Amino acid sequence: MAATVSADPQVTYLELSEDQGSAHKFYEVTVKEAELTIRYGRIGESGTTKTTVCASPEKAAAQAAKKIGEKVRKGYAPAVRGVRQRRSVTRRQITSSRSTAHQAPLLWRFRSGSPAFGVYVGEEHAWVGNEQGDVYTLTTDGQVTGRFGLPDGVKCIVADDWWIYAGCDDGKVYDLGGKVPRVAYEIAQDVDIYWLDIHDGVLGVADERGGLTTVDHEDEFQWRRNAQGSSGWMVRCDADSVYHGWSAGVARYAKRGGDQLWHTRTKGQVLFGWQEEDEVFAGTSQGWVHRLRKADGSEAAAYKCDAAVFSCAASPDGEFVFAGDNHSSVYCFAADGTRLWKLGTGCGSAYSMQYRDGRLYLVTTDGSLACLDASQGAVRAAEQGTLPATAEVSGAGVERVAAGAELETVSAGAVAAGTGAGGIEVECVAEGGRLRVRVVTPGYDAALRVQFPKDVRVAGARYLVAEVRRSESGGFYRARGEIKRLL
Repeated sequence: MAATVSADPQVTYLELSEDQGSAHKFYEVTVKEAELTIRYGRIGESGTTKTTVCASPEKAAAQAAKKIGEKVRKGYAPAVRGVRQRRSVTRRQITSSRSTAHQAPLLWRFRSGSPAFGVYVGEEHAWVGNEQGDVYTLTTDGQVTGRFGLPDGVKCIVADDWWIYAGCDDGKVYDLGGKVPRVAYEIAQDVDIYWLDIHDGVLGVADERGGLTTVDHEDEFQWRRNAQGSSGWMVRCDADSVYHGWSAGVARYAKRGGDQLWHTRTKGQVLFGWQEEDEVFAGTSQGWVHRLRKADGSEAAAYKCDAAVFSCAASPDGEFVFAGDNHSSVYCFAADGTRLWKLGTGCGSAYSMQYRDGRLYLVTTDGSLACLDASQGAVRAAEQGTLPATAEVSGAGVERVAAGAELETVSAGAVAAGTGAGGIEVECVAEGGRLRVRVVTPGYDAALRVQFPKDVRVAGARYLVAEVRRSESGGFYRARGEIKRLL
C-alpha cells in the first residue's frame, strides 16, 4: 500500500469479526500530518488509543500503511463504524425457583441492585460485585463502607495476599486495593471471561470456549491451553499449579509451562470450583460436588444435591462442604459425604459463596449478599422454624467511585525536601522491546513484585520519559496509595 500525505486527517477503519469464532474487534488508523493515531479494541467499545509523532508526514503515512497491511494480512477488512454492534457477553441465565426447604438463618442481607457473581470475604470486609458493575465493601457485621463503579458487569472477585481484583465483562481485571479502581490486567480481546483466580501475581483465566490462559503480574501472556469442551466456569491457582474445570471435567496444569498433569471426568459439566490446601472441589450440572486430591486428581469424596450446583465452598479444615443449587437451596455435608442439612436462602440461588468463621456468605441471583449463620445451634433452630431477625442493610448515600487512570505526581524537589507526601522515585527501563517502570527509591526490596496499574504503566511511562528528558532530576510517581509492597 503506497504512502500518501494529506493536510486533512486520513482515517482507515478495519474490523475482524468471525460469525463462528470469537474474534470481534476493530483497528483504526488516523494520520494527521506527522501524527499517527491508532485505536483498537472490541467492536462497540471505545478501545485503546495510542498516538505517535513521527519525524515527518511521509514517515507517518508510511508507518500507517505498514500497520494497515499487517492487519489486512491477519484477516481484517474495511468496514463502516457502527454497523456491527458490540457482541453480547455471556451471562449465566437460570430460572431461580423458591426453595421448599426451611428458611436459612440469615443474620443480615444487602441488596446490591442486580444479579451478583462476585464475593470475597477477608478478615474485616466482605466484597460483592454485580452485573451493573457495582462493587460494594461491607464489614462482616453488615455495614456498607464503600462503593466502586466498574465499566461493565463483575464476573468474580478474588484476592492475592492483600490485593483484591474484580474480573469484568469488558475483558479487564481491576485492582480494588486502593481508593480508585484501576486496570491491572487486560485479557485478550477474543477471550470471554467466565472465571478467574490469582496467586502470587499470576492470573488464571477460564473462558467460554473452555480455554485456560495465564498472565503474569506485569500483564504479560504466559501460556494458553484449549480444553476439549467449553464453558470454563472453574479456575483455581496455587503456588505450583492451575486447576481448570469445564464441560468435560477438571484438569491440573503446571503453573510453569502449562503441562497437563492430570484430568478427571465429572458427573455433569463443571459450573463452579473451590480449593483448599490439598484438594479442589467442583460443582456440576448434575447436582454433584466432586472432592479431588490435588496430587493425582483422584476422588476423595462426592456430595449429591437435588439440583444443578452453581456454587460450592468448604471450611478450611475440610470438615464441612457447602453447595448452592439453582432452586435457591443451600446444603452442608460432612467430609465423608453425609448430608447434614438443606435450607432455603430466601433471596435467590447462590451464584457464589464463601465460608468464614462459622458464617456462610452468599451472593445470589436477586443481587443479594447474605450472611448465613452456619453454626449447629442456629441451623437446628431454623429447621424447627426459629430464625434470627435478619437485618436489611442499606447502601443509600454511599458515593460511587469510578475506575480511573489519573496520575498524581510530585516534584523531585518536594521529595528531597520531605514534602512529597510519600512520593516514590521510579525509572523507565526498556526490556525485551517493552517499556517497564521500576522503583529506585532507596530501601525498596527488589525481590518483591510491584504491580503498577495497567493504565498507569502506559500513561506513567510516557509521562516519566518526558520528565526525564526535561529535567536532570528525573521523574517521580505516586498513585494515591495504589503501589503495594514498597518500603
